[in-house]
Amino acid sequence: MQRLQTRPQFQAVLAGAIVARTTHFALHRNALDAMNAQTLPAKTHDTPDLFPVQDVWVGAMVPKRWAKRAVTRNAIKRQIYTVSADFSPRLSSTAWVVRLRRDFSRKEFSSASSEALKQAVRSEVQALMQAGAQAA
Repeated sequence: MQRLQTRPQFQAVLAGAIVARTTHFALHRNALDAMNAQTLPAKTHDTPDLFPVQDVWVGAMVPKRWAKRAVTRNAIKRQIYTVSADFSPRLSSTAWVVRLRRDFSRKEFSSASSEALKQAVRSEVQALMQAGAQAA
């Protein structure tokens, strides 16, 4: 499993379809062969491929708008990458982005990095990845 690193990689995946949604997350998917075919005509000798390796690529978008504390953002990203690593054998060689689209209630999860928050994130991301694996 590879991680998305650059802004163009994230933009290319976000241009694809939304495969699944939960209460707090959305799962975006874009096929690697379609993206590399789009970038090939504009490619020069100086620009490398957007996705140089045919593998499962995963990225996590956790904006400050929905998770104010850095501790919370990092905990959510860790859960996303852990669950996606578990599901990577079942996913096809495509690029995926898990995007946080709604905040977790501070009344329900008072601690910035509580076990309850991590478990809630983990269960939603597992549901997303299950739907993504079925759609792939």
